[in-house]
Amino acid sequence: MNPIKLPARMIWLFKPTLLGLALSAAAVNLLPAQTTNPIPLLQIKADQITGLVSPTLYGLMTEEINYAYEGGLYGELIRNRTFKGNRTQAIFWTAIGGAAIALDTNQPLNTALAVSLKLDASLATKQSPAGIANSGYWGIPVRPQTDYRVSFYAKADGAFAGPVTVAITSADGQQTFASAEVSGLAGDWKKFEVTLKTKNAKPSKDNVFNLTTTTPGTIWLQQVSLFSPTYKGRVNGDRADLSQLLADAQPKFLRFPGGNYLEGGNLKDRFDWKKTVGPLEQRPGHHGPWGYWSTDGFGLPEFLGWCEDLNMEPVLAVFAGYALNHQHVNPGPDLAPYVQDALDELEYVTGDTNTTWGAQRARDGHPAPFNLRYVEIGNEDWFDESGSYDARFTQFYDAIKAKYPRLQCISTVGNEQPENKRVHSRKPEVVDEHYYRSAENFEKEASTRFDNYDRNGPKIFVGEWAAYEDTVPWNKKSEQLAPTPSFKAALGDAAWMTALERNSDLIVMQCYAPLLVNVNPGGRQWRPDLIGYDALNSYGSPSYYAQKMFSTHHGDEILATDVRDLPADLIQKLFFDATRDRRTGKIIVKVVNCLGRPQPVKIQISGVAAIAAKGMAMVMQADSPEDTNTLQEPKKIIPVAEAVTGLGTDFTRTFPPYSIMVLEFDAK
Repeated sequence: MNPIKLPARMIWLFKPTLLGLALSAAAVNLLPAQTTNPIPLLQIKADQITGLVSPTLYGLMTEEINYAYEGGLYGELIRNRTFKGNRTQAIFWTAIGGAAIALDTNQPLNTALAVSLKLDASLATKQSPAGIANSGYWGIPVRPQTDYRVSFYAKADGAFAGPVTVAITSADGQQTFASAEVSGLAGDWKKFEVTLKTKNAKPSKDNVFNLTTTTPGTIWLQQVSLFSPTYKGRVNGDRADLSQLLADAQPKFLRFPGGNYLEGGNLKDRFDWKKTVGPLEQRPGHHGPWGYWSTDGFGLPEFLGWCEDLNMEPVLAVFAGYALNHQHVNPGPDLAPYVQDALDELEYVTGDTNTTWGAQRARDGHPAPFNLRYVEIGNEDWFDESGSYDARFTQFYDAIKAKYPRLQCISTVGNEQPENKRVHSRKPEVVDEHYYRSAENFEKEASTRFDNYDRNGPKIFVGEWAAYEDTVPWNKKSEQLAPTPSFKAALGDAAWMTALERNSDLIVMQCYAPLLVNVNPGGRQWRPDLIGYDALNSYGSPSYYAQKMFSTHHGDEILATDVRDLPADLIQKLFFDATRDRRTGKIIVKVVNCLGRPQPVKIQISGVAAIAAKGMAMVMQADSPEDTNTLQEPKKIIPVAEAVTGLGTDFTRTFPPYSIMVLEFDAK
């Protein structure tokens, strides 16, 4: 679904991967030793700290893809609520009861929403109400004893005198779950709000929202909205179950707004943040790069509210003059307005209420400024074949540093890209590297990718990455696969995360992408994706639970490890890393076994006086690497906690086939 070109994430996968030729010291330790001992030996050197774990290592990357906001995280249940999803017809709306509907540009609500839906209800009667229906994003979810907030703008012609009824009904019209009458429609636009409350209805999603009348006349409508309860009760907020899944992983940052969504399919359809703030009815919306309309109800204030609700640090990406259709803005005077837009955006996020944009943030409901440390300049600018990114980055960098010297600037061209595409005119504090690989490639690269990086260069932000199975995301076979990854991919993810965590003195942040996918036919533009959902239910993939295991179980010191006596068939199939919590002294060891057989490992811990005999393990395993979670089996593969005994400074543990394990134990 790409009328312009393959989005950047997709094109990246066509590019060949250049593997390093030199083995690091850590990689050398993984070579099979000349020994008759068949059991691998993992040595953890607790008196050798190789670095500190970044406190922001685990976070989230988000963009509008796979109906991630509209039809996903954003709590709005009505699809095409502003009637702007198509210029000629009111898509996703149907007329009922003999009504006729049409788009009307002669009766706009305002300049932002310069079209309305004209509802001709001249045939309405008490026996045959006339109106409109909307089935939402593949259904309207109904839950028992639940309040739904309805709002809409409406006006009517002089002949209309009666009320309208809003209701949630079954798709076949046989059952009404909740309804209410709304009176007072007149010749001028007016906003109406009402609450619908369901009774003891069974949870379902094959439902619709109706707005009908039994009084003949003509009605104009705009911004017809339906919300169920949101996470933490935030007005215009987020879907509760998805938010809870994300909160449970304890992410430390959010990279937003993207991704391709930041760049837009063209310059006009970039994420123009100034059009996403202020009252909802003043947000015009825009075409997203993945083939569907964005109302921008989920705008900059909502991204920041999301950060606040989940206690995440914002990592803001600013538009830097490059769009997906290869349009770029020339550095210099042409780029200056975009640089000023970025400075204004930073003022919106961090400025006090005496500033122009800080005052706008306060009007949007948040007087206090947000804490911001990182700003990313663009997205995947290695696709700009004009070679302008160095100069564009420099122009943004200089302007940002002049006004906000403490902000750290992230270049979107990292060390995984050719040298001639990287930034040279200025030294970015951080570079963003993206990796989409097969599970096997992640297993191959986990031992070498970052161990030999220059520690004196910029820090690394692995801002997008994901392991996929043998099938790459864009071909026909992938359409037959689940939208979320199998356990095989989760094993590749976990192997990769041992490398990220082991090198988190260098890697300050990392985040899987894409984050969310609506699993309905037509809802997916990319796979694999971390969390799947439909209108009613959601689930975490095995990769989600691997992320959660790593994010919620790690220390702040990286301990030196050494692996000996590793058989040849275990190289790139058995992965380790170890950290320690300085406050408690607890040691956390992660072990990933990608083989289909149990694997004993002898573990020796030096540099401590004693290890407690009892500890805890979190274990996630699957009978087959092809197994996965689905809406029907949302917890087929999840981590399980278990007590462990027999620990010490020298012990042997058998790790199950196809497993990810976190061992935690106390040390003195």
